[in-house]
Amino acid sequence: MPEGAQGERSINAGPGRVLLVVYIVFAISAGARAAFQIATQFSVAPEAFLLSAFAAAVYLVAAVALARRARGVALVAVVIELVGVLAIGTISLLRPADFPEPTVWSEFGIGYGFVPVVLPVLGLLWLRGKS
Repeated sequence: MPEGAQGERSINAGPGRVLLVVYIVFAISAGARAAFQIATQFSVAPEAFLLSAFAAAVYLVAAVALARRARGVALVAVVIELVGVLAIGTISLLRPADFPEPTVWSEFGIGYGFVPVVLPVLGLLWLRGKS
């Protein structure tokens, strides 16, 4: 039976649609920023710029998974996102010299209004309710 056939709401309906839009916006903004930095300043901070590109890819996978109602893939992407933002956020605070330029996840996403640390938590809560 297709998802939603037994009264279960789709993972991309209601608040899930808002999550989908935010993931799309973050995939585009983080991806565009990383692409520009890689193309113009790669030698300055290659690790930071590649981490931002990785974050953009994770956001894109999460967005596509939400749009296609692929709950398992969305869950994996959101968990990777949460682990990434917590790890990079912590490292960037403890060893700021390792990040001469910020990534999307630096200091828990301070450059993006802390949305990068809040988004995966909201995503996990939303997906948890869809099991």
